[in-house]
Amino acid sequence: GEEMGREFINLFDEWSNTYDQTVVGHDEQYREVFEQYDDILNAVSNEVSGNIIEFGVGTGNLTKRLIDGNRVLGIEPSKNMRELAKAKVSEVPIMDGDFLHFPEDYFEKIDCFVSSYAFHHLTDSEKQEAIQKYSRLLDKNGKIVFADTVFENELAKENMIKWAQEKHFSNLTEDLQREYYTTIPFLSKVLEEEGFSVTFHQLNRFVWLINATKQ
Repeated sequence: GEEMGREFINLFDEWSNTYDQTVVGHDEQYREVFEQYDDILNAVSNEVSGNIIEFGVGTGNLTKRLIDGNRVLGIEPSKNMRELAKAKVSEVPIMDGDFLHFPEDYFEKIDCFVSSYAFHHLTDSEKQEAIQKYSRLLDKNGKIVFADTVFENELAKENMIKWAQEKHFSNLTEDLQREYYTTIPFLSKVLEEEGFSVTFHQLNRFVWLINATKQ
């Protein structure tokens, strides 16, 4: 269980070259997943300020929006993605790491943890471990703001897989079955147990804004 999403690194090293084409809808299978992509990134960046740690920086599309008036540390396990992000947002330090392994004392105080399209790489038990860690590191009113594919319940997830199969979206089907997409009830429960109040706001057919504030 030492993977922490690292089993997907090779996938992302390969995907890094075409990622920015995918997010603008050039890949039909992922068109709905990335629909309103700019609005989704803005929805995250609009909710946060101060000292921000961003996980799964990818090619740096969210990072670019976070830097205005904030201090940002980017964490990205894929070497190829890090190179692309560094070229896009050279002013932000981008380090090797993941949702559970990062320099916790980089800032004297962490205000927010953010990510887009990444938390599903962790199993539910790893997600819980990560949220416990963030709870410990955040003061009152500190935030976790994640945009990611989540489902209202297990049935909704099964129905989405059926839909993808019927459309013959083999890559998307495989993705939905391979990755650890979770449900809103699970995340609600874990976040509330760790002292957060949380809202979920649907941004497209797949992606929700998870906006948690430490009480």
